[in-house]
Amino acid sequence: MNRLFIYILTLGVFLTATSELVVSGILYVIASDLRISVALAGQLVTAYSLAFAALTPVVVFFTSRWERKNVLLFSLALFLLGSAASLVPHFGVVLASRVLLGIGSGVYLVTAFAAAAKLSPPDKVGASIGTIVLGFSSAMILGVPIGIVITKWLNWQSIFAILGVLSLLMGLIILRSLPRIPGDEPASFGRQFKVLGSGIIASLLMLSFFRESGNSVLLTYLTTFMNDLLHFDANTISLLMLGLGLVGAVGARLGGSGADRFGTKRILIATLTVHAAALILLPLFTGTLAVEVVLIGLIMFSMFMGGPALQTHFIKQAPESSSLVLSLNTSMIHLGLAAGAGSGGMLIERTSTVLYNPWLAGIVVALGLGTAIFSFALGKRRAPQTA
Repeated sequence: MNRLFIYILTLGVFLTATSELVVSGILYVIASDLRISVALAGQLVTAYSLAFAALTPVVVFFTSRWERKNVLLFSLALFLLGSAASLVPHFGVVLASRVLLGIGSGVYLVTAFAAAAKLSPPDKVGASIGTIVLGFSSAMILGVPIGIVITKWLNWQSIFAILGVLSLLMGLIILRSLPRIPGDEPASFGRQFKVLGSGIIASLLMLSFFRESGNSVLLTYLTTFMNDLLHFDANTISLLMLGLGLVGAVGARLGGSGADRFGTKRILIATLTVHAAALILLPLFTGTLAVEVVLIGLIMFSMFMGGPALQTHFIKQAPESSSLVLSLNTSMIHLGLAAGAGSGGMLIERTSTVLYNPWLAGIVVALGLGTAIFSFALGKRRAPQTA
């Protein structure tokens, strides 16, 4: 029966993640409709990411002792308000809507991870986290293309009207179906924040930063890499991106079950090693398309496979403050994405080519691997825990 609850949580992640990802695909339409520049419309993405990164930990902190169902409903209420505000044809209001959507989505994602862990037996936590991650990867595969189609058929506001209605239905399902799930154990705020002074947690947060920075250095400019260096046309790139999304979904599923079976540390070391190696090799085989496609597939597979293992490892290292730690991790992820996109763009400006981005990405991911090894070494000095 718990598996049904996990699927309900995952569907909510799909809805909230779609609100984040879909805007990038329709920026030109939004800019034209609101009579603003594309650059100004791009600030809608920035507002969402900043709200997600900066305000999610604050809300999670003050709701950490609430029942998880109540926090999920609260986050969906914020999401519903943000979706409704998106319908107002005024840039300032739409910008504010992105802040509400960012907070609602961030709080929902963190709470879904924590709730999934508490609904699952200890030997199935990784698989449950992997299922939650599938909600996000499914938004990449289906949510964004569906949003673009809806924009062509109706208008871009219709996307958020539909998301708002679906979030309301999701809230009703959670209200009626989800069991009572306790929040984090009663502990003083000082005790919760004390965990942040742990070298293990601090190094894991840096691992997330390096990992996502490396991903962003390449993925932000992946379509440019495919077009300029591999000479794929738009249709080929679209099909390949769909295929990569499916590969990522499989990786997330296997990463969760693999973390339960083999341990989070082994999965993280293996995926980070493959990830960094594939990135380093990518610029060396631009003349061999089959090898390039395989390497890009390995990058996507290892990236998504390592995600559930890292989230599960966080939960096991700080079970009493899991919501707070997971929220800070999501912030580090968004900061890493921003840093990677910025540094990748600077490299392209300096070299006038995207060829070297995979090497920079590989170096950054390798730093993440070194950080992971350091964190695991620190963990051996503590009382033994199940990895």
